[in-house]
Amino acid sequence: MEFQNNDFSIKHWAEEDRPREKLLLKGKGALSDAELIGILLGSGTRSLSAVDVGKILLRKADNDLYKLSRLTIKELKDIKGIGEAKAITIISALELGRRRKDAEAQKKVKVTSSDIAYRALLPHLADCNTKNFGFYF
Repeated sequence: MEFQNNDFSIKHWAEEDRPREKLLLKGKGALSDAELIGILLGSGTRSLSAVDVGKILLRKADNDLYKLSRLTIKELKDIKGIGEAKAITIISALELGRRRKDAEAQKKVKVTSSDIAYRALLPHLADCNTKNFGFYF
């Protein structure tokens, strides 16, 4: 199932509902994941807005940003409206987010409980494809 917005492209949306303008007016927290992806994409197709393409992309990843971050360029390019350049943009943005989380995890943490240990180790292990017992400290 595809979204069809032939006569209702983002240009025709109310200004306060357009993703870029919404971010400026209401802040980044007011945008959905699909709207943020739409901003990254910059444009959609003749029949899909950039936000619609973002919704399709999220649906392919079961609305899970972690699963989205694991998609390959080829898998991203299988989605109508996403070519190589847009696939690279998405992968780059998700990698920056991962690195930001890693940088935050690099801060020294005093481990006083298993929950704190879990939260300290999770960023180091979350993207591993295998079980990993060699830590990077």
